Amino acid sequence: MSIYKRKDTWWIQFTAPDGTRIQRSAGTKIKQEAQELHDRLKADAWKTKNLGAKPIRTWQEAVIKWLIEQGHKRSIETDKFHLRWLDDILGNKTLNQIDKMMLERITEAKKAEGSSNATANRILSLIRAILNRAKNEWEWIDAVPNFRFLPEPNERIRWLTHEEASKLLIELPSHLEAMARFALATGLREANVTGLKWSQVDLRRECAWVDAAQAKAKKPISVPLNTDAMVVLRSQQGQHNTFVFTFDGEPIKKAGGKAWKKALKRAEIEDFRWHDLRHTWASWHVQAGTPLNVLQELGGWASYDMVLRYAHLSSEHLKVHAGNSKLVVTKILHFEKRA
Repeated sequence: MSIYKRKDTWWIQFTAPDGTRIQRSAGTKIKQEAQELHDRLKADAWKTKNLGAKPIRTWQEAVIKWLIEQGHKRSIETDKFHLRWLDDILGNKTLNQIDKMMLERITEAKKAEGSSNATANRILSLIRAILNRAKNEWEWIDAVPNFRFLPEPNERIRWLTHEEASKLLIELPSHLEAMARFALATGLREANVTGLKWSQVDLRRECAWVDAAQAKAKKPISVPLNTDAMVVLRSQQGQHNTFVFTFDGEPIKKAGGKAWKKALKRAEIEDFRWHDLRHTWASWHVQAGTPLNVLQELGGWASYDMVLRYAHLSSEHLKVHAGNSKLVVTKILHFEKRA
């Protein structure tokens, strides 16, 4: 049988000219659409065998190959999160079916959920990266569709006051509260907190470190531990042999999930992401008088430009120079009177 039904969905089954058995979902409840897909796949298989055409590859094949090759990425869990969301739209598509119109549909679907332009762009960027690899390295396709990313506003610096942070910490479940307190005490990025191992911590010397392979700037980060950070770490001792932060005995892969969002709602805090804990840490440092060059080293930023975003939060370092124009102004006024 060339096509058959499983529950409400039609499936395709045939043997290609090279003997390969093809069996897959057509991704449709309409018989005619399933038959058309069957006929096209069968024709493509014939062209591949007899005319030397490239075999038709599916999005799922590309995803599997991508995850295998990119398993070392620090952001691989984020990739998986986006790819799971994309599965409903692209799960049954071939790479050749992914065109500009389909990418626009994906953008519209993500925006309809209330996601920001930046979030939609991250998904589009992931699709483009996979398609580019399918074209340039795997040689599965001949072209990648052109499309435009959505406009994004300049990065905003969202941070909490100490009072707001206290409200949020009260609402967080205990495992997220510990991680959030540690992030506020150290400024570490989400991946460096969730992936922190006891082998990276020295409680006696009150310091921790992030290896170059785990750091965004590809440079090791030394993390001095203040009193708040030490309290958190001591509370985590004995819970897991390898990882510092866990939930039900397992490492935590993503902190800013549903429980995080529910806590934000209860604390009445809007427009705040987990990464903004890092912005909050940096903002508190600047307001307390930490020099920007010191903040750069503490935060592991690759360039000084990255910490200049926080310079406006403190003017203490400018007060000593603020009176420099006073004498000039006085001289000008005297000159005008004499004239």
